[in-house]
Amino acid sequence: MPPAVSLDSIHKNFGHVQAVKDVSLHVQSGEIVAILGPNGAGKTSTIDMILGLSTPTSGQVAVYGMHPRQAIGRGLVSAVMQTGGLLKDLTVAETVEYTASLFAHTESAQEVLSRAGITQIADRRVAKCSGGEQQRLRFALALLPDPELLVLDEPTTGMDVEGRRNFWAAIRKDAEQGRTVLFATHYLEEADAYADRIVLLRHGVIVADGTAAQIKAMASGRTVRATLPDAREDVLRGLAGVEAVEIRGDTVLIHTNDSDAAARYLLTQTQARDLEIAARGIEEAFLALTGDETEHLPGGEQMNTLPEASI
Repeated sequence: MPPAVSLDSIHKNFGHVQAVKDVSLHVQSGEIVAILGPNGAGKTSTIDMILGLSTPTSGQVAVYGMHPRQAIGRGLVSAVMQTGGLLKDLTVAETVEYTASLFAHTESAQEVLSRAGITQIADRRVAKCSGGEQQRLRFALALLPDPELLVLDEPTTGMDVEGRRNFWAAIRKDAEQGRTVLFATHYLEEADAYADRIVLLRHGVIVADGTAAQIKAMASGRTVRATLPDAREDVLRGLAGVEAVEIRGDTVLIHTNDSDAAARYLLTQTQARDLEIAARGIEEAFLALTGDETEHLPGGEQMNTLPEASI
């Protein structure tokens, strides 16, 4: 089987603006891959090329070994976008049934409504649905042709916490059946919790590619947390290896490359208590690897692919 998605030296220019610069990415069948990056990193431009909505300025895009539009024509690909044309006067069930009539072969309307978790609102008009419910309806529509590849662009926009949790439970259950899922999101915890693999983009370039644990490991340093009333930020910033200090009431957080030195100072020179040392999380890794202030990323170009995550 060819890879579900193959991007080989992709460039995408809009006039003098380079949105995507020499991106190469291969996603195998059955993977759940998150594409992360700040605004303007090239996430949506990359997804548009995978879906055949735009063509690369240079480089090659293939979906299951064929042109994206050919794969879509065969029903191999479905997408859930941030926005999309839903007919507001139809009910949820009518929308699914109408869309199903456009395909030669589809899953049953009841099946996709159930898998999307919106059976209980089947009789509700789309105009009366919340933004999160409309996103789940788009997910149900995407499931109709039983695609091999599901592409999600900010799929949980407008959903509350419970809605997001239920949505991803449905996605995970679906992926267990062998479906490939590629998604872009601003919710870093979603990528951390649900992606098998995370691809970080910065200014149109892949700067990291690996599991959540590997991405976190790229952000060197740890966070020392302690309860310390009347903490002095200037003193703490003067400790060896300290990068940043946050004071939240009686709680102090020290981001440092020398957690032993910070912990030793707090325990021997202050009245600090409840001390904890933790590795950087996905948010810290994201900021460290994609922030504009980072001129030289750890490992340079070697960061683009990790041996353990190579596909």
